[in-house]
Amino acid sequence: MAGMGKRMRPHTLTVPKPLIPVAGKPIVQHLMEDIIAVCPEKVDEIAFVVGRFGAEVEKTLVDIAASLGAKGTIHYQDEPLGTAHAILCASSALKGKVILAFADTLFRSDVNIDPDSDGTIWVKQIEDPRQFGVVKVNDANIITDFVEKPSTFVSDLAIIGIYYFKDGENLKSELQYLIDNNIKDKGEFQLTNAMENMKNKGKKLVPGKVIEWLDCGNKDATVYTNGRMLDIKYPENYIAPTAKITSSVIQKPCFIADGVQISNSVIGPGVSIGKNSQINNTIISSSIVQSNTVVNTAVVTNSMIGNYCRYSGQADDLSMGDYSTQE
Repeated sequence: MAGMGKRMRPHTLTVPKPLIPVAGKPIVQHLMEDIIAVCPEKVDEIAFVVGRFGAEVEKTLVDIAASLGAKGTIHYQDEPLGTAHAILCASSALKGKVILAFADTLFRSDVNIDPDSDGTIWVKQIEDPRQFGVVKVNDANIITDFVEKPSTFVSDLAIIGIYYFKDGENLKSELQYLIDNNIKDKGEFQLTNAMENMKNKGKKLVPGKVIEWLDCGNKDATVYTNGRMLDIKYPENYIAPTAKITSSVIQKPCFIADGVQISNSVIGPGVSIGKNSQINNTIISSSIVQSNTVVNTAVVTNSMIGNYCRYSGQADDLSMGDYSTQE
């Protein structure tokens, strides 16, 4: 999660993308919970590969790991040199059984980890795979090829960014080989090249199919993902005990956090409102409103409003960063 999150600006000017909340929790926390749910064994360590985001962000990540019963460790990628390089930045964590995840993807899967394989690569069948790494499989459902962002069609099984490897030390060795020999694809060190080498040496890598793949790469995708996560986790609404709601309608699914005050408003469906925000004389649907924000006399949909904002007006495509005012 070391990237700058440029497609999510202005929200990523003040917080890294994986800490943006959807359905009441940071994206990365949902991801960790979902990964732990498919792990047959206890997760001992969660290693976060980050940019220089500061001590407060790092503490938040370590606290998220602790809440899930794991040790959180922080590792830095100071140059954007590709996925293989990013993973190798956390080389001390590459031992034993390892799961890798890129932190702007959420997923639902009923596939457990195959204990007989050397690795599982989660994939989703999509119509246009040109912007993704893809895999090809044989009749035995074993991966035969990895292709990074193919310009011509080779497969529609896109790699979603979640992987399991039985032998972390072997993975580390293959990643280091790419760095030592300056083996790049499209100008960067790619995890797909390391997996191709593993496959060529006889490692059995299999696809794991996901039921649903939820992207948080930009504002519209994140708003959609917020709605789907509310459907999945809070289908009957979550309203914190300290929230105060007067003369208002909350249409499920919604997440209303502690200290929220709502009056004379219609909220939902598909809305998350962060702590201590105030909503008055307003209609909001399919949107994320973060903490300590005031929305007065507004109609808002398909929007993200940051922390400590003030807004009034009408918008169907609002993306408002922290500490902003539009009245």
